[in-house]
Amino acid sequence: MTGWTNLMRGVSMGVGLLLAINAQSAVSQTAVAMPDQHSAAVAQQILDEGGHAVDAAVAAAFTLAVTYPEAGNLGGGGFMTLFAAEKKGAQPQPWFLDYREKAPQAAVETMYLDKTGEVIPFRSLVGYQASGVPGTVKGMWAAHQRFGRLPWARLLQPAIELAQSGFIVPESLAQTADWYQGWLNKKLAPAGQPESVAKRFQQFAAPIQAGQRWQQPALAKTLTRLAELGESAFYQGPIADQLVSAMQAGGGLITHRDLADYDVRWRAPIRIDWLGYELVSAPPPSSGGVAIAQLLKMKQLRQADFEQAMQAGQSDPMALRTHFYAELAKRVYADRAEYLGDPDFVSVPTERLLSKSYLKSRSEGIDLRAISETESIQPGLAESTDTTHFSIVDAEGNAVSNTYTLNMPFGSGVVIEAAGFLMNNEMDDFSQKPGVPNVFGVIGGKANAIAPEKRMLSSMSPTLLLQSQEDGSTQVVAAVGTPGGSSIITSVFQTLVNVFEREMTAQQAVDATRVHHQLWPKNEIRYHPSLSESTQAELTLMGYQLKRHPYLGDVQLVVRQSDGTWAAAADQRGRGVAKVWEAPNGS
Repeated sequence: MTGWTNLMRGVSMGVGLLLAINAQSAVSQTAVAMPDQHSAAVAQQILDEGGHAVDAAVAAAFTLAVTYPEAGNLGGGGFMTLFAAEKKGAQPQPWFLDYREKAPQAAVETMYLDKTGEVIPFRSLVGYQASGVPGTVKGMWAAHQRFGRLPWARLLQPAIELAQSGFIVPESLAQTADWYQGWLNKKLAPAGQPESVAKRFQQFAAPIQAGQRWQQPALAKTLTRLAELGESAFYQGPIADQLVSAMQAGGGLITHRDLADYDVRWRAPIRIDWLGYELVSAPPPSSGGVAIAQLLKMKQLRQADFEQAMQAGQSDPMALRTHFYAELAKRVYADRAEYLGDPDFVSVPTERLLSKSYLKSRSEGIDLRAISETESIQPGLAESTDTTHFSIVDAEGNAVSNTYTLNMPFGSGVVIEAAGFLMNNEMDDFSQKPGVPNVFGVIGGKANAIAPEKRMLSSMSPTLLLQSQEDGSTQVVAAVGTPGGSSIITSVFQTLVNVFEREMTAQQAVDATRVHHQLWPKNEIRYHPSLSESTQAELTLMGYQLKRHPYLGDVQLVVRQSDGTWAAAADQRGRGVAKVWEAPNGS
């Protein structure tokens, strides 16, 4: 453990950022923005050993399953957006890996409704029937098989050591565990789930005490099996047996067949031009890439009007900006509810949703002086919170933007005791009933209805920004993402605008006040950390209800500066660490 401990030093945040890069940088640096000190230290060690950005991502993901259990996971899933070369010396290109959870094969559309057709409270959130088939282990395996350089077992060793020897529990983790335990106790009875779920979680969480060392021997054994046997141990081997046994005992749906049949998808990412860059982001079953692209494009279309209104000086600048963002978001979230879902099951009109003519017609309805009626914003075509994100760039310019999750903090509360890990509650991300909001207040439609082996819609938005160079090559300019449930989309959007339009430094961009609106609740603006009294007064006069939210994401950003060096920033809202350092031997 000593080698890892010595690496845990907080570092670096950004200074003056780029707006244009005209030549490939000769500076050989690596950069990471991670959710905690342990994942940052592990990523640095792997990169310094000559590992690919994907090697660092795999090692960090398994480390977070140990040290960030409210979101880091073996029992969840996620998305990875990459800019990478399959072979050393080859030209990197954009990739997208979908390792989102899938509904069990026994799932049915009405599984969370009572006999009268009404939603059973919390049934999709707590207990054994709330979990989709996990994708994290197979996702990490697939990424490593395609891009990894260091041995698989080497990448899991840091996580194994941390699970065996333990780590000192930070205050924020202890507080989240205490909150979740109380919340879980209240929700099991309405959901019709056994009290044993709470008892097992209590046993799991009992050692999570601030300032104390927490060791996880069962998880260490599971990780050792994964290191030795690879992904097959989870989907067909001894870990699969432990998971299915727990599901059968608790009335869950996941079977051996579900695990054996689970697969990941390499999908074409969302790609749009924006301010001379190429945005690369998550396609369906994420709503994030489409939504961020719509926000950025509509903002461009109305930018001249927005700037004119700002120059007129008749409004508080932040109030005007907040109103503008809310009006953009209303239209995006209306489309999200109607059209987006798993593309293996429904036809998603991505091209039409991102067409200039469509976005122009949508943006023309925005009044910069008044709120548009929520009920009038319909889909426009004619026909989690506890997630975690990290961004990594290696010395060769390969980049990973990865977001994965259990959905809520500690997922469904179900502990696979023999294996030492928690299960997700991602089934809540389906539309349990069209028009009824999920735990994040997001309303869904038929496109996201439950079906066997279907992937639930997500807001996770791991995003990269690329720029073409004079020599014909392409390089990464930024890697960004965040947790935050439905607010992921607006947080990534605002961070990109903060850097590339408002010219903030990396740290300023992620720490800045963020605002969020998602069509419903009607006219509600959430914000964090603060808005001035004058801003609040003006928004209230316009008709908004303001709600200071305790959490609006934990952005992890890496961005290239004008001199070719990197700046990295971890959000003040979380316990993350960002680092930039010279690659060993300039490699």
